[in-house]
Amino acid sequence: MSGREGASDERGRLVADPFDYRVTGHGAVIVLRGGRAVMTVGGRSAARLVAALQRADDSQAQHLLARASGNYRRGNEHG
Repeated sequence: MSGREGASDERGRLVADPFDYRVTGHGAVIVLRGGRAVMTVGGRSAARLVAALQRADDSQAQHLLARASGNYRRGNEHG
């Protein structure tokens, strides 16, 4: 599956090296990977991301966090 609703992780990178996140007291979302912060999302974008993460299953959450961090957007990234 590919596209906005059903993003693909054909190489299994989101399973092997998953994203994690923390919500700060001010409502910002810190996106983590490998224990390191890779992105901080604030404001309305953070509120939308938190709402989407609460509705998402694990796979969907990984794709949301990847999209928020800017990774895996075009499908041509090399790791």
